[in-house]
Parts: sequence; structure tokens; C-alpha cells
Amino acid sequence: MADKFDWIRDEMNSLQEQGLRTTIRTIGSACGAWMTVDGKKVLNFCTNNYLGLANHPRLKLAAQNAIEKWGVGPAAVRSIAGTLELHRQLEARLAAFKGVEDALYVQSGFCANQAAIPSMVGKGDVVFTDRLNHASIIDGCRLSSAKVAVYEHCDTTDCERVIRENLGQFRRALLVSDGVFSMDGDMAPLDRLYELCERHGIMTMVDDAHGEGVVGRGGRGIVDHFGLNGKFDLEIGTLSKAFGVMGGVIAGKKLVIDWIRQKARPFLFSSAVTAADTAACLAAVDLLEESTELVDKLWENTRYFKEGMNKAGFDTGSSVTPITPIMLGEASLAQRFSRMLFESEPGIFAMPIGFPTVPQGKARIRVMISAAHTREDLDTGLAVFTRIGKELGVI
Repeated sequence: MADKFDWIRDEMNSLQEQGLRTTIRTIGSACGAWMTVDGKKVLNFCTNNYLGLANHPRLKLAAQNAIEKWGVGPAAVRSIAGTLELHRQLEARLAAFKGVEDALYVQSGFCANQAAIPSMVGKGDVVFTDRLNHASIIDGCRLSSAKVAVYEHCDTTDCERVIRENLGQFRRALLVSDGVFSMDGDMAPLDRLYELCERHGIMTMVDDAHGEGVVGRGGRGIVDHFGLNGKFDLEIGTLSKAFGVMGGVIAGKKLVIDWIRQKARPFLFSSAVTAADTAACLAAVDLLEESTELVDKLWENTRYFKEGMNKAGFDTGSSVTPITPIMLGEASLAQRFSRMLFESEPGIFAMPIGFPTVPQGKARIRVMISAAHTREDLDTGLAVFTRIGKELGVI
């Protein structure tokens, strides 16, 4: 009799043959410009630590002090006995930082999308969504049971076509888009999408996971970047990237946030975020409000690295943000390139991205620039990338 798990072995072998099997590396140090990965010290071009806050002394101290006062876990969901004073403080600070009426702090950015979308639309409704939206948005749409109407990536003309085809057939409509797209580093045309939704009476939502702490005034996000503060109905964010900690945020009009507090299943049925994480997030907000120094350095590092890569002959796609895709095409080439980067001296930690995370034939190495990188770090990275790019015939 055949083993009931033979199908898994076959599928895993297929992934291996296509160069699509994910290799999960193990981190042996705190997140920073240089890290220990699989026992080797390497230059980190892989994490989302945009501002270098993941190991910042002030955030660590805030977390340690919170543990002393509040303990290691709230031991309850927010709606029963898990809402700490710290949670309320962070929500008020995030709302003020983003220029909105209210905010809700949840366990992660992924949870935030799964919390918000099904609270706003359901069976009999429609969601308009960008073709390249993040998996958490896709899953949130599926959970809502609303009809999902996809428009072509960042194409407002196609978006309006899809809207016109569906309006009048559904009870409510919601448009959802990533702000900064995590694989390509391009930005949604938020101003034109907002105008389109206003014209047709459609609720608006943007996932700003890769924009918070990066774009806008002092890192206030993509809504601020487009001067639309307080106009978008919902802004989704994460505290695990530029803020360097953990958790997600749903921000917007007070009426809408109050409604989500009543309806969102990840909020109602999953334990609250720890005091340590919450206090560290508050410390991150303090740093961003005090100075734009880290955001400014992030953008200077981005400019320098991209110029160097383009001068060397690499294709960095359509990115206009610190996310820097090195376009290679085939997944097997991206995996080989990443492996050679890691095995070089000094080693470079930059993982390959292939299907299904990106479309077939669009595999790349995704380089994540940080304010923690020095000019010497960037020069080291440019030299190693250039050497390996020439060895593999990429440039």
C-alpha cells in the first residue's frame, strides 16, 4: 500500500527541481547591519529593519522595564482582560503620529488585514484589490466572503473599469491596496485611487507595512506622502519593520475603529500583544517624533546603493523605495546567486525570491537597505554583488 504522504515527497522533489524549495536559515545574533546566520558572520541585506531599531538600546530598555512592571504576558484577549494601559497609550500615540482619529493595536500586520477586511465587507459586498497585493490582504478578502474584483497593478484606468463593471450589484464596496509593494518597491498611486473611490462612494483601505517609518514626513507613511492625512478610511500598518518590534495597527476614523473593535476576530479571539513589545513600540514612536535623522540616513543609503548597483549594470526594477530588487529572472539563478553571496568572504545575507511570492520568470534577490548600514557596508555589498554578477554573467 502506498504511503499516504508520498504526495508530499513528490511535491517537495518538484520544488527542489524547479529551484523553488525554500531554505530557512537560522539567526544566531540580534538583528543589525552584520549578523550571525547559520554560524557565519555576514552583512545583512535581508531583514526589514529599515531604521536599525530592532536592537536599539532605548527600545530594549523600554521592553525590559515593561517586563519588570507588567510581566511577560497579558494572559487574556484584549476584549476580556488583556487591554493594558500601555496598549491604550500606544494606540493614542500612533493615531496622533498618523494624523487620524483612532488606532487599534493588534498582534501583527498580517492579523491587521485579517481583522479589518472581514469587519468592513461580507457576503453581498465587493472588494477591489490590486493584483500584486500582499498575501495577508488576499487572505483577508477570502475570509470576508465578499466578491473579490482584481485590477491590474497600480493601473487606475483598469481599476475604474473594474469598478464600473461591479458597482450597483453589491451592498457595499471597499478598495484595498498595498502602499509600498514589498517585492518591487514601487508605490501605489494613492492620490488617484482616493479620487476614484470618492467619486464612486467606495470605502478606502491602504496597507502601509513598508511605508511606515520610511516614506512621508519623518516616516509618517504613504498617506502622509500623498497629503491625504485623515482622508483614507483605514490605514493598516506593522510595527515589525521600520519600528523594529512586533504588532500591527489599524488606524482611521473613530467610528470605523470602534466598529472593528466589536467585530474583528483576531482582536477578539487571540491573546493581546505583550507589554514588552508594546513599550518598545512606544519608544520607537518617541524616536521618530524626536528626529528625522534615521529616516534621512535610510534614504541617503538607498540612493547610494541603487546608484552603485545601476552603474554596475544590475536591473533594480521599478523600485522607488529602499526595497531594492535585483532582477534575475529564473528562480534557479536567484538561488545560486544568493548561495554564492552567502558563501563569499565577507558573506552577504540576501535571500532569493521566486514563485509563488513573485510571478514566474520574475525571480530576484531582494536587498533591504537600512539606516544601520555604514558607507563601508554598502561599498562591501556593491563589490561582492558586482564580482558574483560578473561570474554568473548577469552583468
